Amino acid sequence: MKNIGFLSFGHWSPSPHSATRTASDALLQSVELAVAAEELGADGAYFRVHHFARQLASPFPLLAAAGARTSRIELGTGVIDMRYENPLSMAEDAGAADLLSGGRLQLGISRGSPEQVVDGYRYFGHVPSEGQDHAAMAREHTRVLLEVLDGEGFAEPNPRPMLPNPPGLLRIEPHSPGLRQRIWWGAGSRATAEWAGERGMNLMSSTLLTEDTGVPFHQLQAEQIALFRKAWEAAGHAHEPRVSVSRSIFPLVNDQDRAYFGHEGSSQDQVGMLEGGPARFGKTYAGEPDQLVKELAEDEAVAAADTLLLTVPNQLGIDYNAHVLEAVLTHLAPELGWR
Repeated sequence: MKNIGFLSFGHWSPSPHSATRTASDALLQSVELAVAAEELGADGAYFRVHHFARQLASPFPLLAAAGARTSRIELGTGVIDMRYENPLSMAEDAGAADLLSGGRLQLGISRGSPEQVVDGYRYFGHVPSEGQDHAAMAREHTRVLLEVLDGEGFAEPNPRPMLPNPPGLLRIEPHSPGLRQRIWWGAGSRATAEWAGERGMNLMSSTLLTEDTGVPFHQLQAEQIALFRKAWEAAGHAHEPRVSVSRSIFPLVNDQDRAYFGHEGSSQDQVGMLEGGPARFGKTYAGEPDQLVKELAEDEAVAAADTLLLTVPNQLGIDYNAHVLEAVLTHLAPELGWR
């Protein structure tokens, strides 16, 4: 395990029991948690993107703000729904945010998850072409994004421009060299992991797989990772791939931890239906540190990945989430081979 970071969904709720009650709270606390994570020695701060919800929805201002407040930690998304994105506008925003952070962005993208509203991407002006469905549209947006991030010129320059142009066709600016190799695909199945490997995107796998073969979640996810690496190798990409997995992990080191998560000690995988098909959800890891070290050592997907993203309960506030990160980094991470 080379890298450990956090993944926040950025929920906010006006409930008096929430420490994150407004959209402003969610954004500002996300930046502060990134700062705290860097101070603790963590490697990454990642944020989920959901539209039409009381969650983080506009990632690039947030990533740029976190980049301005930090100097080392990776800053990423897990994930951006490509059904909603104009890929050229996204390339501009991503390039700017990456340059502002000194090349620390790790952008997780995907075809999206169940939505708050019906066909929400249509409100953003994106409609599948004839013969396409929404998933195909997301993959087409992804294809265009990857092409423009390569930095090759494609747009014919005006012969009488307002400002002087460099020779040849023009590209999207600002261009950030290396960002193309830091695009991750949030794969929900073994097949989509292979698709990502073929196209040279890193693999981001969460606590949910949209298929079930009857084996434990971590074994199915390890199989997904193996198929991704095989597809990557067969495609002949020049650089090394990266793989992240997400886990809910809560070392119980004080009474507050036990009050919040002591009941999760008997958590198991869950199998259900999602969007009309079977899905397997990974369990929550909660327990005494020694117990968690043993359980995580048996997690085949954690062993196969280079990056572990800890899903954090952001509505419990910055201090508590920093405490969870510190507990994992202090009590668990060294035993899992971190650094």
